[in-house]
Amino acid sequence: MTGSNGLSCDLTMMARALKLAARGQYTCMPNPAVGCVVAQDEIIVGEGWHAVAGQPHAEVNALRDAGDQAHGATAYVTLEPCCHFGRTPPCADALIAAGVARVVYGMTDPNPRVSGSGLEKLKQAGIAVDGPVLEGEAQQLNRGFIKRQRSGLPWVTVKLAMSLDGRTAMKSGESQWITGAAARQDVQRLRARSCAIVTGVGTVLHDDPSLTIRAKELGLENAAEIAARQPLRVVVDSQLKTPSDAKVLSAGASTLIVAAGEGLTCKGAEVVCLSEGDGRVDLPALLTLLAERECNHVLVEAGAELAGAFLQGGLVDELIVYMAPTLLGSSARPLLLLPFDRMDQQVELDITDIRQVGRDLRITGSPLSR
Repeated sequence: MTGSNGLSCDLTMMARALKLAARGQYTCMPNPAVGCVVAQDEIIVGEGWHAVAGQPHAEVNALRDAGDQAHGATAYVTLEPCCHFGRTPPCADALIAAGVARVVYGMTDPNPRVSGSGLEKLKQAGIAVDGPVLEGEAQQLNRGFIKRQRSGLPWVTVKLAMSLDGRTAMKSGESQWITGAAARQDVQRLRARSCAIVTGVGTVLHDDPSLTIRAKELGLENAAEIAARQPLRVVVDSQLKTPSDAKVLSAGASTLIVAAGEGLTCKGAEVVCLSEGDGRVDLPALLTLLAERECNHVLVEAGAELAGAFLQGGLVDELIVYMAPTLLGSSARPLLLLPFDRMDQQVELDITDIRQVGRDLRITGSPLSR
């Protein structure tokens, strides 16, 4: 399809495919979220998205929806169709067998097993291939999968909550609740999009969090289905001080405790030793381990010390700060422990989004040094 009308149609159809892909973002891990639209000219005849790893991919679902009308149609896919056998057969083969005449893709697949091969297979079968279309939006949807495929590391988001004067808790450690119910619901959705949630033993001792997705607080139609896929809980605990009755060890989700000493055990959790050699946990090694376990997105919900360590180590892709319209005072605890004493040590941020969530502000930014 060529010309301005054709381009407009391609953009419209790909935008629809991206919306479909987003429906699977909470449940398809470790696979990427993918959407597909099958259209005859400007009429949609089939739609689909990838919902759960091991189940049919977006293209197969859309082709089934389209039936015989897929023959001679255009398929709009947010990610290059796969061409290898994994848990499911190749989607490129399904498109060829259905007799589609054209495929428009959002972005190429960063997986080295695919990366261009799927598009080439379609071309060899005589199918017209066009793209990328809305590539930036497609990449944004799967930035964790992209980063893991390209660098062997997950996308790391640090979530923080603070008062207007930059404090996170009273001097005593009391912190519930700085932000309101709407912000806490938003955090549940952050958890639901994550493959692992990382916290420190200090947070476990002070707050005793469960670090699970609570279906009632998600505010989503398929909340129960989403909550059934609980992210891995990770506790950075160099000396294994996690109490045996801590909520983070409760059933309902798996727990990994990362220590700095060998031979440590904890009932209800897997314990691994990743030591820097100075009694501290090796955080880069932890992220590598999580990527090896197919974690695309890692959410850090920790206190000022561990969150600061991730930031100082250059390990943070994104900061999400919920700022409440309240003041906690000068003796309250700071947002991050960053022992800087010179201006040239400051961490500059690129603020990518600011929006109101209930009475609170949600500020999203990325370190400019990354």
